[in-house]
Amino acid sequence: MAASGEYVTMLYGAGGSVMHDFIKKYILRFFGDLEAPEAHVSLRALDDAAVIGDIVLKSDSHAVKPIFFPGGDIGRLAISGTVNDIAVMGAQPAALACGLILEEGLSLRDLERILASMRETCIEAGVAIVTGDTKVVERGGLGGCVINTSGIGFRTENLEKNINVVRKYRSDLRCRWILDSNLKPGDKIIVSGTIGDHGIAILSAQEGLDFGGDIRSDIRPLNKMIQRMLGEVGGVVSMKDPTRGGLADALNEFSEKSGVGIMIYEDKIPIREPVRAACEMLGLDPLEIGNEGKVVIGAVKEKAEEILDFLRGTNEGRNAEIIGEVTDEFKVVVMETIIGGKRIIPRPIGDPIPRIC
Repeated sequence: MAASGEYVTMLYGAGGSVMHDFIKKYILRFFGDLEAPEAHVSLRALDDAAVIGDIVLKSDSHAVKPIFFPGGDIGRLAISGTVNDIAVMGAQPAALACGLILEEGLSLRDLERILASMRETCIEAGVAIVTGDTKVVERGGLGGCVINTSGIGFRTENLEKNINVVRKYRSDLRCRWILDSNLKPGDKIIVSGTIGDHGIAILSAQEGLDFGGDIRSDIRPLNKMIQRMLGEVGGVVSMKDPTRGGLADALNEFSEKSGVGIMIYEDKIPIREPVRAACEMLGLDPLEIGNEGKVVIGAVKEKAEEILDFLRGTNEGRNAEIIGEVTDEFKVVVMETIIGGKRIIPRPIGDPIPRIC
């Protein structure tokens, strides 16, 4: 039980080690032993979504501040975030529920902008909002509104094709889904594009900073690209969207859950120069900064180059790179630096930028 005088802090929701410890200590303690019938991927797996039978289920809340920022808004974020969490399991998102918590005093014009953005993003992703709820709270520290989007997705023929491709090279694969725990030594790690764009865009809006470049959020739904990749190429065993805690947190989740080490190469990690400059100016590590339109992929080595070529032929993945590989030489994430040294990349304490999603 929590000691008297202990309170929730911002780090509890910032990704990274503090949030993961909080989830294990409190959420799993109260709910981890409650099993749903046919739960193939349950709460205890702590993957991006749960799997019940052949249905993928996800719930996501969004409290980004400010609600409008370069490249996006809370509405586009709410749809994309839930869609992408379902998509990285290998499922096709189909329907969403939307819960709006509105702060008294929110401009109706701003609300219309948010709802229009949500509609446009739903059309882009090919999903529908089919139910929901609305609440209004007193003026205070909400920042305008908070949005919860929950969604369901379904197993697809493309996922089946992908699993069949994997089994050509991985005879021991038993799982029917794309999971954090599927990595094996020799697999390659791919990132679909430049990292850090979203977090730095949010920071610039929060603090009114101009970093001297066109820094915009990368928010977008990735489900259509992912489904094409699974069906046309295949060979994917693990996927994550590197949101809170960024690439560093996503890779550490892969490593921990799969029981493997991951070696990445600094000169292969795609980062836009304005983002790199902003991080250097502020003393931030771009590997720890959240993204909302990128995916980190673990793939069998035999298909990695083909996956890379596919990604680079899409708008969503044109800056993709193979950034490393899985190893059994150690059980942590290690980066070979530009000058040839090596350093451990630990799970971050939390995303250094508050309320990015």
